[in-house]
Amino acid sequence: MPYRYGKTIVYKYGERGSGLPPRGSVQDFYKLRDNCLDNGTLFEDRNFVADSSSIYYSKTPDRPLKWRRPHEIVDDPLLFVDGPSRFDIMQGELGNCWLLAAMANLTLHKHLFYQVVPDDQGYKYKYAGIFHFRFWQYGRWVDVVIDDKLPTVYGKLLFLHSSQNNEFWSALLEKAYAKIHGSYEALKEGTTGEAMEDFTGGITEMFDLTHILPNLYQIMLKAYQRTSLMACAIEADPHIVEAMTPEGLVKGHAYSITMVKSFNDTNGSTGKVHLIRLRNPWGNKVEWNGPWSDTSREWRLIPEHIKEEIGLIFDTDGEFWMSFEDFKRHFSVLEICSLNPDCLQDVTLACDKKQWEMSMYEGEWVRGVTAGGCRNFLETFSHNPQYQITLEEIDEDDDENKCTVVIALMQKNRRSQKMMGVEVLSIGFVCYHLEDPDKLPKPLGKQFFKYNKTAGRSPSFVNLREVNSRFKFPPGVYCIVPSTFEPDEEGEFILRVFSENKHNLK
Repeated sequence: MPYRYGKTIVYKYGERGSGLPPRGSVQDFYKLRDNCLDNGTLFEDRNFVADSSSIYYSKTPDRPLKWRRPHEIVDDPLLFVDGPSRFDIMQGELGNCWLLAAMANLTLHKHLFYQVVPDDQGYKYKYAGIFHFRFWQYGRWVDVVIDDKLPTVYGKLLFLHSSQNNEFWSALLEKAYAKIHGSYEALKEGTTGEAMEDFTGGITEMFDLTHILPNLYQIMLKAYQRTSLMACAIEADPHIVEAMTPEGLVKGHAYSITMVKSFNDTNGSTGKVHLIRLRNPWGNKVEWNGPWSDTSREWRLIPEHIKEEIGLIFDTDGEFWMSFEDFKRHFSVLEICSLNPDCLQDVTLACDKKQWEMSMYEGEWVRGVTAGGCRNFLETFSHNPQYQITLEEIDEDDDENKCTVVIALMQKNRRSQKMMGVEVLSIGFVCYHLEDPDKLPKPLGKQFFKYNKTAGRSPSFVNLREVNSRFKFPPGVYCIVPSTFEPDEEGEFILRVFSENKHNLK
């Protein structure tokens, strides 16, 4: 049976209703821990065994690996040393900077952090070699149990580790995330937005920094103030892996955005200063070396009390500051994960004034039945699942008398099926306004799609886990058609619809 964490219903991984296929038996953390404590044993996870199959699915280790519990690595292991911090995250030998960037952001918001990393466990409290973590997975919160055996090479952790050698929460969290996806290798490559959503249940909007919005800084500032998680990246060079720029930035690499701040300089010569604080998950000396970098002369313009307020530290820890202008100039993409899709364009909005309405549907594309492909394939497009949404109330204080809607389409379980050769599908959706829905066939047929224009669509069909778009529609009835790009591509999905006011989705 699921349990409650506050108002949140949490399912056990693989439990009926969890939405995830079981990997072995369903595991109850509290029962398993109590059983180990009663028997004086340490838990061993038979659902994610300590061997190479849990690390790689495409190769065998090229060095001798040994799974060790933390007390076999250090004398005094702890879950936390002085609480969780973004500096507890240092990338190991796995290309999962996207996950680590999200983890660093998570530490900035303690109420979110302890929803993912329960505080009812540790090395000083009921230790039995068992830990658990909670992730949002396709509309549900799922509790994932692991043992604390971690892969090592010559006595050192192979993957994620903390800057404190006796702190292990970050390495254990990475292991739990690897478990739900089948292996550590399955975590190679991804978008930070994917992990940010799995840590919050929020919705990630992506901003192309080659087409700057005029109020982007205000958007970022409000997002930071509203407990949104943010990350960014520079477009990768297809011929070079993690290529370094002359300014010390890494292409194709995810960075956390850990603070957005504006203040006046000491003498007023430059006026208002807009700064962004970022962190490289490598946690080392690879940092921005331009203006506002560590020890740069620009910091002489900032009063000492401001430096103390923002916790300014100059160290080879992967964290650095840069001006907003340089940020726009050098980075290609920005991801903002909001707990609720606050209208980011409305930078005057107070975050507590608005409670968004959300509906969610689960569906699937089945070859020859509901996998009709995109609108280019008109003969089969109408076979796709169709969802009807009714918008009745316009947004408060909206001069255009329209309704704001955010539509998000997410494909399920693709990462966990990597080992079977399953790739992420190119997905998207289109929306149609239904002038007189009662007189139209259900579902809509080929003739409707042939002679009617779309009211809105996702920006493109793309091979990401999720695509989403924000629209302003007049009140009325709309049909949403989610699809893959090509016909007969099979997969499961969830469709989420957010609106400022109540809506009906069916």
